[in-house]
Amino acid sequence: MGEYVELPGVRTWYDAEGDGDPLLLLHGGFCTNETWQAQRGDLAARYRVLLPERRAHGRTPDVAGPLSYQDMADDTVAFIERVVGGPAHLVGWSDGGIVALLVALARPDLVRKVVAMGANFRPSPECLANPAMFTEMDPDSPGLAPFREVYAAVSPDGGDHWPVVVGKMAEMITTQPDLTTDDLARIDAPTLVLVGDDDLMTLEHTIALYRAIPGSELAVVPGTSHALPLEKPAQVNRIVLDFLDNEPIPTMLPVRRRPEKRT
Repeated sequence: MGEYVELPGVRTWYDAEGDGDPLLLLHGGFCTNETWQAQRGDLAARYRVLLPERRAHGRTPDVAGPLSYQDMADDTVAFIERVVGGPAHLVGWSDGGIVALLVALARPDLVRKVVAMGANFRPSPECLANPAMFTEMDPDSPGLAPFREVYAAVSPDGGDHWPVVVGKMAEMITTQPDLTTDDLARIDAPTLVLVGDDDLMTLEHTIALYRAIPGSELAVVPGTSHALPLEKPAQVNRIVLDFLDNEPIPTMLPVRRRPEKRT
C-alpha cells in the first residue's frame, strides 16, 4: 500500500506492516522495498516493520545536487522522529547498512539494535573484492537492467532520470562513506555484522568493521554472496530475529568480550 511523509530533506515514500517494537528495513543501493519480500513476513510477525525508500530510490524522488550517505542518514533520523516517534531497530542491507551505522553514530537515542548486512565503512575502492566495480558504471549495462526496469516502473522522476541517478550513485559509492575505526568505536547500540562468505566486501574489511564496534557480533552465511537475504532468506531471517529478540549470553571462553580487570 504505502504512503508519503513530508520530511525536511525529501518527500519520502514508505510502507509498514505488523505490530510490536518498531523496526526499520533499509534497502540496498539501486533497490526498492520489493527486495525485502523474503524478510517482511517473518519480521512483521514480531515487529512493527517500516520500510522507507531513500531519496532517488523507488517511489521517493531524487533531489538537486549530489547524493550522500550522510543526507540519507539525516532523512532516516527525520523519518524516525516523524513517523516512529522513538527508538527503533535498524536492519540495513548494503547502502542501507551504511545508513544504519551513520544513524547509530549521530543519534544513539533513536537506535535500539543495528543489523548491518553487507555493509562497508570506507569507499568502495578500499573495501571491495573488485575495487573497479563501480568506477565506470554504464546505465544501460545488462548488469543494471533489473534495477533500471524497477526504477522506471515506480520512480516519480520517470525512467529518463535513471542515468542521472546512476552517475550520482557511482560518485557516492566510490568516495563514501569516510568513517574510521575510531568513529565506529563510538557506536554503542548492540550491533550484528552480517555478510555472505563471498560478499562484495572483502572479509578483511568486514572483520575490521566487526572489531571496531564495541561488543558487536559477527555472522557469516555460508554459500552466499552480497545477495544473501535473497539467496538464503530463512537462514538470514533466523539469524536476524535471534539477535533482535535476545540479549547476549555470557560465553564460557570469552576473548574479545572478556570483562576488563578492575584495578
